[in-house]
Amino acid sequence: MSLSGVININKELGATSFQVVSFVRKRSGVRRVGHAGTLDPAATGVLLVCLGQATRVTEYLMDLRKTYRATVRLGVSTTTYDSEGEITGTADASGMTEAALREALREFIGEIMQTPPAHSAVKVGGQPAYRMARRGEPVALKARPVQVYRIDVLRWALPDVEIEVDCGKGTYIRSLAHDLGRALGCGAHLEALCRTRVGPFSVDDAVTREELERAFDDGTWTERLQPLDCGLLALPQFTLHIEDEKDIRHGQAVQIDAERLVGVDVSPGLECRAYAEDGSLVGIIVFDGESGMWRPRKVFG
Repeated sequence: MSLSGVININKELGATSFQVVSFVRKRSGVRRVGHAGTLDPAATGVLLVCLGQATRVTEYLMDLRKTYRATVRLGVSTTTYDSEGEITGTADASGMTEAALREALREFIGEIMQTPPAHSAVKVGGQPAYRMARRGEPVALKARPVQVYRIDVLRWALPDVEIEVDCGKGTYIRSLAHDLGRALGCGAHLEALCRTRVGPFSVDDAVTREELERAFDDGTWTERLQPLDCGLLALPQFTLHIEDEKDIRHGQAVQIDAERLVGVDVSPGLECRAYAEDGSLVGIIVFDGESGMWRPRKVFG
């Protein structure tokens, strides 16, 4: 049976997410390997690498709430919104006050409209925007809603400000830094970034690539492999009757006995984790309000 699960890797500075995935694929021998949310080469921290069946739940992992620790440098704007780009403007930020910063940050909390950087993986006409930007072509990306739950100021040391951002899917911290600089009137860019948490996965519990390399060498790497449902804990769960399990595995809709749904607030479109009586994850199933049936959305072998 092929191995499946999630490895929480602390990506190092300079590596691409693709390079980390390629490393795991080569050393593990598992053919299906992917990641749940890109980290830029200039960023470090939590990169969730999914193996085998776990690659089928990447969209659920990407939906998890994320926490970042970011260093924003005031007074310098760049093309890429981070330290990798060309400088597009400078201003004197020495007179900026922490009170002004905190006041400006309030406008970036809640559901906000944010435009992704031109140098990003957002697709334009079927190709990543960064490829167009690198060729000098104009890139017009539309603003989109993102959720920012919290921003805390951790360190005030002009021209640098260190903040911690708790946010939802699709939030670009580079854009946040750039937009903050515009709001303050002095410009800014992202100088350093670490993703410290994705849902239940913390950077404190992550394995470095060097540590994982040693684990591959001594054959203990599977100890770092977490079950594929470890990132699905926000979904309600229940145990299927053995006959319902068989039907779900064959792609058929089932009607679940009420006693198996105790504690589950059932509503149309609700997704749940469904387990077999032996405790193994059968799949993710969704409630069809019109028929009153549960239909399989993801079934795991």
